Amino acid sequence: MITIYTAPSCTSCKKAKTWLTYHRIPFEERNIIANPLSVGEISRILEKCDDGVEGLISNRNRFVKTLGVDFEDLSLSAAIKIISEHPQIMRRPIIMDEKRLHVGYNEEEIRAFLPRTVRILENGGARLRSAI
Repeated sequence: MITIYTAPSCTSCKKAKTWLTYHRIPFEERNIIANPLSVGEISRILEKCDDGVEGLISNRNRFVKTLGVDFEDLSLSAAIKIISEHPQIMRRPIIMDEKRLHVGYNEEEIRAFLPRTVRILENGGARLRSAI
């Protein structure tokens, strides 16, 4: 099952949910503002995050700037603690299943959550259309 971590006013989250719904991919939504992630949940997300803490933090977020924290200088446990206390600093949406993680909305990259048979069919159709 796919879990999508969202925030109510996030346009990218709305786009991702629309995309998943359109492709009939069942998902469970978790509003990280109303129901913040625990330290353990953030740790499990970071285990799958190729870019570490920096891949999870929205550096353009005005709240990150007001914290005045350089996440590169923090220990992992200190960074996780700050993220759990201030969930609004995370990039969104966070889309995750048992094997994969994607942070942010990028339609091409979230295609990885489509079942393989569907991806193969769509890719074949795209090649056929481009050949015509």
